[in-house]
Amino acid sequence: MKRILKVVLFFVVFGLIVTKPRQVKAQCAQCAATVESNAKTGATTTKGLNKGILFLLAAPYLAVSTAGFVWYKKYRRKNVNIDIPGKKLHLN
Repeated sequence: MKRILKVVLFFVVFGLIVTKPRQVKAQCAQCAATVESNAKTGATTTKGLNKGILFLLAAPYLAVSTAGFVWYKKYRRKNVNIDIPGKKLHLN
């Protein structure tokens, strides 16, 4: 059952990757018009907008990775001895 599920999942993901997604415009009309007019005139506003988008994209990843690193360092255990008794457990 697990093998069939893995194969189906593989083909679904592969199909989603292969199909060409439709392009969407995610900017508001005012931002798009400003960027287009500045790009035509040769202004550097578009570069600043692109840097801002990359900064906003990277900030959540940076915050989550920092929190994960702090959590890993704080709660990591070293030399933990696990003693499992050899007798059977009776849970009744």
